Amino acid sequence: MRTSNINLHIEELVLHGFAPGDRYTIADAVERELSHLLAQQFMPFTSAGIPRTLAHDLGNSRLDAGAFNVARGSRADSIGIQIAQAVHGGLTK
Repeated sequence: MRTSNINLHIEELVLHGFAPGDRYTIADAVERELSHLLAQQFMPFTSAGIPRTLAHDLGNSRLDAGAFNVARGSRADSIGIQIAQAVHGGLTK
């Protein structure tokens, strides 16, 4: 089985309507969940070893991950998971 390293750098994650004190917990949860989703997903690889769904150049691009609903009282880590799932959906379209 062929493995590959993917470096994904998120310069800025803009979130509106969340408590400022939750930003690091949300960011950590996004990083963990997005890493998990990308590692677990079966993605056919190009001849260069890059997953086909990520082979197009996203450099200097913006990704609109869409909208999602957050239940009142949700914990910051569960919010981060929802964000990661939305970002993953945008990356792998």
